[in-house]
Amino acid sequence: MTKINMKGKNVVTTQELSVDEIRALLKLAAEMKGDRYADKWAELMKRQTFIMFFYNPSLRTRQSFEAAATELGGHAQFIEPKAMRLKGVKKGDLEVAGETIHDAAKVMDRYATGLGIRILETSVDNYGDGNQLLREYAKYTDIPVINMADDIYHPCQGLADMLGMQEHNNNQPTKGKTILQTWAKGALARSYCSVHESLLINSRMGVNVKLAFPDDAYELPKDIIEKAKRNAEEAGGTFEIIKGGDPKAAYENVDFVYSRNWFGKDFYEIGKAAEIERASSDKYKDWICDEEKMKTANPGCKFIHPMPVDEGAEVTREVNQGPRSIILDVAENRLHVQKAIMAMTIAGYEVEL
Repeated sequence: MTKINMKGKNVVTTQELSVDEIRALLKLAAEMKGDRYADKWAELMKRQTFIMFFYNPSLRTRQSFEAAATELGGHAQFIEPKAMRLKGVKKGDLEVAGETIHDAAKVMDRYATGLGIRILETSVDNYGDGNQLLREYAKYTDIPVINMADDIYHPCQGLADMLGMQEHNNNQPTKGKTILQTWAKGALARSYCSVHESLLINSRMGVNVKLAFPDDAYELPKDIIEKAKRNAEEAGGTFEIIKGGDPKAAYENVDFVYSRNWFGKDFYEIGKAAEIERASSDKYKDWICDEEKMKTANPGCKFIHPMPVDEGAEVTREVNQGPRSIILDVAENRLHVQKAIMAMTIAGYEVEL
């Protein structure tokens, strides 16, 4: 038996965790879900504060982190940069001269025992700027920094996906199973982060990955693809890219379908309105997860989505609200994996593997 200790560790992406650390977090999350209100979890963060720093709004992220901190005996404090005098934060057309990241991070380090940051593509000018800002905060703090979704990664969502998949695989590891990660039509110009994390954690854990998208406009960043390919090779899985053609064919022999819109690689140049117009085109009308396509998958194939769902575009109501869908299990799992992350990185709870 090996004890896994993650005290003080930042969680920026699952790609930067060891496989054993991922397994430990999933094991603890499953235990916490199975015995949610047990006394042994109730004081792991007693009288401690977790700061939630939201550059972008959310529903599940704020609720699940607040609930997680409360159930561990702590408190989650919600703050927004726009309400603070931070250097680089814009109010209207005016850029505010204010406190540096260095100083803000050092102060938060004195007030709290953990810091979560959420900063998506709509809060930055270039791809990767959000992730860079998050890492800048982590550079100046001694407390663990947890990525609550940036413009590249979303580790909490990736872990919640994986926990849901294991639950619907008789509570067994999903190594050797196959997931289809497919682009879908939609009008929400969605971020890469959840999609990237799904590709990375699944390939890392030995799940066979199929990545399908309609054309060159929706290719994902090369560095993410290269990481997923290397992960698959190291874990003994496969990684396959399917571009164009009949989207139905990609569903053959898969155990999980993750049908989600993501914005095109020129999003930062063309902007949100132009991306929505393109993705909503009838050109992509067949890029929707429906029952006809799901019937070509393996028996018992499940539908996954990080939510919110663009029902009628990404997936039909029949699939999204039917027996194939595990989206609500995955949404609940955000709470449990985040409790596990906070327990291990903030409270120093150790897990035996």
